[in-house]
Amino acid sequence: MKKPFCLFTIICMGLSLLIFNGVFAEGSTNSGAVLEVSIWDNNQLDGLSQIIDDWSAKTGVKVNINVITWVEYWTLLEAGASGGEMPDVFWMHINEAQKYMRAEKLLNLTKYIAADDSIDLENYYEGIVSIYSLDGKQYALPKDHDTIALIYNKAIFDRYGVAYPNDSWTWEDYAAAAAKITEAGKADRVFGTAMNTNDGQDGWYNLIYGWGGKLISEDNTRSGMDDPNTIAAMTWLAENLIPVMPEQKLMAETDPDVMFLSELLGMMLQGSWMVNTFYTAENASDFAWAQIPYHDANGNGQCDEGERVTMYNGLGWAVAADTQYPDEAYSLIAALSTEEGQQKQAELGVTMAAYKGCSDAFLSAFDGMDISPFLTVEDNGTLIQHPASRYTTAWEGGFTTGLIPAWQNPERMADVCVEMAQMMNNVLATE
Repeated sequence: MKKPFCLFTIICMGLSLLIFNGVFAEGSTNSGAVLEVSIWDNNQLDGLSQIIDDWSAKTGVKVNINVITWVEYWTLLEAGASGGEMPDVFWMHINEAQKYMRAEKLLNLTKYIAADDSIDLENYYEGIVSIYSLDGKQYALPKDHDTIALIYNKAIFDRYGVAYPNDSWTWEDYAAAAAKITEAGKADRVFGTAMNTNDGQDGWYNLIYGWGGKLISEDNTRSGMDDPNTIAAMTWLAENLIPVMPEQKLMAETDPDVMFLSELLGMMLQGSWMVNTFYTAENASDFAWAQIPYHDANGNGQCDEGERVTMYNGLGWAVAADTQYPDEAYSLIAALSTEEGQQKQAELGVTMAAYKGCSDAFLSAFDGMDISPFLTVEDNGTLIQHPASRYTTAWEGGFTTGLIPAWQNPERMADVCVEMAQMMNNVLATE
């Protein structure tokens, strides 16, 4: 999951803690405990606070919730890991999980889960559980899961006489509509779509796997960027999408999300974690969602298995290995991860749930905006777990800068993909 727009916020609230077999229960307290909790999405703060408030009726321990920007979050967490001052509870991401688990900076939750009747890992999306496990040990509780969909601006489509996206759209349909908008919108500096070099999960990763390519081998030892299918997907993007996007320099200066909200883009791909940002926008009534397009590989005019691909990911609630309050911290994340907590999270529109069967409530949290494509794609498409290795951030960061020559000169895409494969292989060789 990428960061939405965040600001630094601290909220203090009273909590009361109860311990039973290492898991808190009503009746006992540790009034001296103060838990520091760090997250990076201000859009989720209100909903999460409500869930914690429900739990706080049974508690009396102070909690400070710190909302930090995406970049600052990882800088501060790494500094804390090195200096021994990590927050007690925090979000963990697939890109960083391997590093923190292998460095033993996360509390091993296995014994807590075994003693907790409210948590059964079989009830969660398996992929989200496995992200945060290593050598048979569980280092985070599943927080959520996400998928990718197409968001479009109806007013822009209407202005330029372009038919709205629908669930039968192929990537060719997407490119054709983007081209019409870009051509018709020249005077207004409106573009059909945008996809930056760092838009992996909510961008070109989906094309790669839809074309049968891959980013990394199953054993995480080799890059898939030089796979023929990967190169075919990226070459198609270079030939059909980059020409109808803003120039790369402009996208680097102004995030595509901002451009879309400013009515400078007709459509784009985006993740379910961003729904609230668009729902609360001033012009939200102009926005609508459709399923991510598919690649009609066999040309039969219908979407077959493996042709509509959405990346999926999920965050985990983690606890610092050296926290002074391991029991208290586990109790807090367990309350957020139980079926009750996950159902409440979905109902409040925080995010889709990691707990199976709870995400339906997410659909009704945004009155007037149909976000069903995020869930229907799970039945009508193929979910591919966000690829990761020990040093994911190193090679993903390499994409951000290394792909720029291809975005600036699309004819170079095949060669740049081979270069990115070598960059990845160099990183993977150190793991």
